[in-house]
Amino acid sequence: MGVITYTDEYTSPIPPARLFKALVIEAHILIPKLLPQAGKSIEIIQGDGGAGSIRQITFAEGSQFSTVKNRIDDLNEKTYSYKYTVIGGDALADKLELIVHEVKFEATAERGSKNKMTTKYHTKGDVVIKEEEIKAGKEKVLGMYKVVEGYLLQNPDADA
Repeated sequence: MGVITYTDEYTSPIPPARLFKALVIEAHILIPKLLPQAGKSIEIIQGDGGAGSIRQITFAEGSQFSTVKNRIDDLNEKTYSYKYTVIGGDALADKLELIVHEVKFEATAERGSKNKMTTKYHTKGDVVIKEEEIKAGKEKVLGMYKVVEGYLLQNPDADA
């Protein structure tokens, strides 16, 4: 098994508390509402939504994947940090054992946030993940962030 690690940073005019709440705490409500063409539903199928809980994401028809199961490893509303592991679903296919995502939202001097993301792909055997596949996944995540950010900018009282 190999591990491929990618890091990324993204800045936003939205303060960390609002962005964290929208993208992490209320993702199961907000993402299917704002991106119905991508996500059909996000359900907690085990636990209370905190660390140790399992979430199932069901994608819309025509999506590249049908479902993904995530285990929430850490959820800290005080430090705006979140870690989860993709443990099941067709996103893993026959190439990956699991995918670990770590996200941290930090305040900026401009009253926005800097969002640091680290993703670790744990491959099966000597499987190689192509750069294009990683880039496509990162672009989808950034696209989701931009939609949520736009919603929060247009709705200043939402997720305050």
